[in-house]
Amino acid sequence: MHDTGPLLQALVYFAAAALFVPIFQRIGLGSVLGYLVAGTAIGPWGLKLVTDPGAVSGVSELGIVLLMFLVGLELEPKRLWSLRRAIFGLGALQVAVTIAAGAGAAFAAGLAAAPALVVGMALAMSSTAISLQVLGERHLGATPAGRAAFAVSLFQDLAVIPLLLALSALAPQAGAHDAGFSGRQLLVALALIAGMVLAGRLALRPVLRWIAGTRMREIFIAFALFLIVGSALLTQLAGLSMALGAFVAGVLLAESEYRMELEVDIEPFKGLLLGLFFIAVGMSIDLGLIARSPWLVAGLALAAVVAKTIVLMALGRLFRLCREDGWVFAISLSQVGEFAFVLLSQASADRIVPAPVAALASAVVAVSMLATPLLFVAWERFVRPRYGTGRPQAADPIDERNPVIVAGMGRFGQIVARLLLGRQVPVTIIDHDPNQVELMRRFGFRAYYGDARRPDVLEAAGIAQARLLVLAMDDSDAVRDTAEHVRRTWPAVRLLARAYGRPEAVALARMDVPAVRETFGSALDAARQALTMLGEGAYAARQAAQHFRRHDEALFAAQLEAEGDDTRLIAAAEQGRRELARLLRRELPDAPDEDGSGGSPW
Repeated sequence: MHDTGPLLQALVYFAAAALFVPIFQRIGLGSVLGYLVAGTAIGPWGLKLVTDPGAVSGVSELGIVLLMFLVGLELEPKRLWSLRRAIFGLGALQVAVTIAAGAGAAFAAGLAAAPALVVGMALAMSSTAISLQVLGERHLGATPAGRAAFAVSLFQDLAVIPLLLALSALAPQAGAHDAGFSGRQLLVALALIAGMVLAGRLALRPVLRWIAGTRMREIFIAFALFLIVGSALLTQLAGLSMALGAFVAGVLLAESEYRMELEVDIEPFKGLLLGLFFIAVGMSIDLGLIARSPWLVAGLALAAVVAKTIVLMALGRLFRLCREDGWVFAISLSQVGEFAFVLLSQASADRIVPAPVAALASAVVAVSMLATPLLFVAWERFVRPRYGTGRPQAADPIDERNPVIVAGMGRFGQIVARLLLGRQVPVTIIDHDPNQVELMRRFGFRAYYGDARRPDVLEAAGIAQARLLVLAMDDSDAVRDTAEHVRRTWPAVRLLARAYGRPEAVALARMDVPAVRETFGSALDAARQALTMLGEGAYAARQAAQHFRRHDEALFAAQLEAEGDDTRLIAAAEQGRRELARLLRRELPDAPDEDGSGGSPW
């Protein structure tokens, strides 16, 4: 007889996901709630098709690991550094204030000081998997609310060691030996993170380049998974969160030339394993306890979610999130996270929290996780319309193949597309804003909703057959990342990019991508018109503008050559100012003499 147990369990998981998730997606409740309900249905309190939730939880936690790796992959170190205020300011305040509020409420309800503090610690944790997944599904990850939610989630991962140390101190049997070991553990954890960063800087990219040189995609994927799981395992052995190790690995590769390939290759694994994680959480919900005390569990879960939402809304306002972003930020982190299960089980084992209290708190945690997708549905239907924002949608299927693709139909992309279409050049128009797409369609343009940063959207638009891709998106990081990926994957496609200003143009020029600074031409036209309004002749003003354009292009080339050397950059800028002054003085009718006499009438 063959042992069909593992295969049968896998069949049950996949069948439950295939049944429930599309239904919940179709009715607008989201995939997360579908996975959670699927787990509840097949678990020990449902149909009993799976009686041991722990059998899949170990594997499914890799979903969180892969999710955090992909998040880190989107953050270059300098962009991560720009979030330091949100991570260590907003994140630290969220954890501290929520612990204080939760512990105070539990103490007022009759718990002793130590158990109340553990309840507060558990309440402070949010689910990274749920918050980032629901934000990603709604294309809110890149918004201020999404970045703030990520920063707080990252700080919570960093807070794992201090909270575990606090548990050791609260345990009745804690002694000097335990404290000494915990201190060494903290030093080992810090040294490990520093070692990972150093090794990543020195060795990671050369090794990846060598692996990629084999031109065997399956080996490249295998090494990527080895790197992610290895980083997660190292941090877990040091007592840190597995997700933190994967995130560090992602950040170290954020500037790598293989970032886009890694993202595309890892995404399917992340989606599958993250779904298993949510199914495992659904299976762990103790419906027996909930059935015995439904109003108590529901009331406590509601109180926890409302309390966290109030705290998060207040902190969002303190850190200057607008009201709409404040709602999204608060709702995304309003649930109690999976790390609360770890804290409560450890506290129960150490006799800090009585077992019945720990069981009740765990049920409250699980129910609070169910609330987040429902809160987002309520937000989208009843609150979001008040702010005049459209609801995100799936990318449109693209059924045309044209020689030119214009990505981004704001004020810049519209002019490019209109001129090309006027010259009878077929253009495929893509934009990530569904409202803008709908507006373009109303005015007779054939436009498609989609995010050009995604390789699958570009492939659907026919990038492999296109002659030219015009990158006119509002997000300069998206323009740069897309240009980098297209240059590497479809080198025959010519690129023309929109740049906000000189720094963005320099970054694109270093990739050999022609860039048009969006305000340069209009500002030059305004300067030319200002000269004519001040009394200069139209010809003289036009000549001055042309001289300025040629001079600026030469200065741009000089600064591009000196990029990275601040001394040479400053010297080139100073030399450019002197040359421009000499050049334009020659155009004035009363130009100054060499001794400085005479000059502009202004």
